[in-house]
Amino acid sequence: MDFRFLVIEGNIGAGKTSLATQLANEKNARLLLEQFADNPFLPKFYANPERYSFPLELSFLADRYNQIKNNVLQPQLFDRLLVSDYYFNKSAIFAANTLQPDEYNLFRRLFDIVFESLPHPGLYVYLHQNIPNLLKNIEIRGRDYEKNISPNYLKKIENGYFNYFRQETRFPILVISIEKINFIENEEDYQKIREAILSENYKKRINFKIL
Repeated sequence: MDFRFLVIEGNIGAGKTSLATQLANEKNARLLLEQFADNPFLPKFYANPERYSFPLELSFLADRYNQIKNNVLQPQLFDRLLVSDYYFNKSAIFAANTLQPDEYNLFRRLFDIVFESLPHPGLYVYLHQNIPNLLKNIEIRGRDYEKNISPNYLKKIENGYFNYFRQETRFPILVISIEKINFIENEEDYQKIREAILSENYKKRINFKIL
């Protein structure tokens, strides 16, 4: 491992926060978690997407930028590993699936201005989970505002991530299939995914692992 900024991403319910927390604790790393639970627009969006999608995406854009600016654009970033459960590009991926074309065009202009000033991860990990398992995980954690998430919405988000991956060449992307493992409850499975992330150097393209 020769990087200092590790991103753990995934669809809703994939387990990205759990894995980022486990890795950060083990490596004594700084941990950056997305503060989405405090967003007042999120429950409103799931109840009425057409009305609240634009203010939701703008608020996420501002919140993510401020959080990354305050935690990543600091000299201590290079003192030790930083592990995050999201990357700023998440804003554009979700916005492309929630906004109307004219809204997205305006959003994208703002996004591109901000994104150019932010650092790239040394490794970007995407946890790929199938839709039925995502829905099961969402149901288990029991957040009221997530209960109406549809399989179709999750599939659109998944497609958005992979469309982005095909265009990104500035840093390595590691897509790990986790459909057959449970790294949260099984220590052996956690060691498998840990080994895949921390023990190899990946090229600046999409890299795949099936565990």
